[in-house]
Amino acid sequence: MSTGIDLQGSFIKSLIDLGLPAGAAKAVWMPVPMVLMLIGATVGVLVTIWQERKISAAAQQRIGPEFMGPFGLLSPVADGIKFVFKEDIIPAKSDPWLFTLGPIIVVLPVFLSYLIVPFGENLAITNVATGVFLWIALSSVQPIGLLMSGYASNNKYSLLGGLRAAAQSISYEIPLALAVLAVVMMSNSLSSIDIVEQQSGYGILGWNVWRQPIGFIIFWISALAECERMPFDLPEAEEELVAGYQTEYAGMKFALYYVASYVNLVLSALLVTVLYLGGWESPIPLDLLAGWFGVSETSPWLEIVDASLGITMTVLKAYFLVFTAILLRWTVPRVRIDQLLDLGWKFLLPVSLANLLLTAALKLAFPTAFGG
Repeated sequence: MSTGIDLQGSFIKSLIDLGLPAGAAKAVWMPVPMVLMLIGATVGVLVTIWQERKISAAAQQRIGPEFMGPFGLLSPVADGIKFVFKEDIIPAKSDPWLFTLGPIIVVLPVFLSYLIVPFGENLAITNVATGVFLWIALSSVQPIGLLMSGYASNNKYSLLGGLRAAAQSISYEIPLALAVLAVVMMSNSLSSIDIVEQQSGYGILGWNVWRQPIGFIIFWISALAECERMPFDLPEAEEELVAGYQTEYAGMKFALYYVASYVNLVLSALLVTVLYLGGWESPIPLDLLAGWFGVSETSPWLEIVDASLGITMTVLKAYFLVFTAILLRWTVPRVRIDQLLDLGWKFLLPVSLANLLLTAALKLAFPTAFGG
């Protein structure tokens, strides 16, 4: 069912109706997606930080933040304000340009990746035909920023932390890309919207998680490693490297690394939702429910309900995955660096290759079920 709501079209048409020329209306629309993306990602990060504090407290039988705002909801905002007013320190004999560019290169690709995340058939900032490929390309830029930060700090521990972070990211990038390739093969498209539409029509039974269970697990493990979440938070191993590549950073530059980490976690959860959990689709198709109650699919209010439900389902699925990631942090121990590299190169890589070949075979044998 089409949502019938086209953000771009509706916005431009409203401005034209107000008397603005079509060219000017399109020019006014251009910065709107970027602003929406920044606001959405920032709110998502604040919610995730608050959620992590509360879940961590519950796991340790504490109360957690409670004084700033109701239920401590304003604690992440207070943290952000504190970072803004902290002194920015640049170490002696460091490279100031590379030292400043490092956190920017880490955080920028993560924010740009939000461009391809759809919340409905027409509720996406942009529908790029090669959206998934664009996200993989952007995520490949991040290790450069990490390595640059470690090198520019003029600190051997930071350099080792940067090397660790780059090695970790590269080790898990390949299995992740192969897992995505299997989904792309079934969907016959690199567009994130086409991938969700390929899972529609059969409710929960049509989701890719049932046809790609191995790919789903590989993708989620690799995404956690890319986000440097426990048990893969080795670049900042306190016992050996203090805070790794972040050791010499303070103030907003230090905050940018944490923002990038949380934005990346929410982004990864959203992409798992899009690739494996049906995206904006509900477990029971809304058109089926509408048929049961005799409501026409072309009813305007049903289209609004469908669009609202799509956004709600996407956010709920993503934050369930974020909840799982936070719970893992307080459940499993941290692995060693050799165990981390062994898991990536000796286990996940061959398994993801076998999963890709199996998907190709199933696509040829059962073209109806596997997108032939």
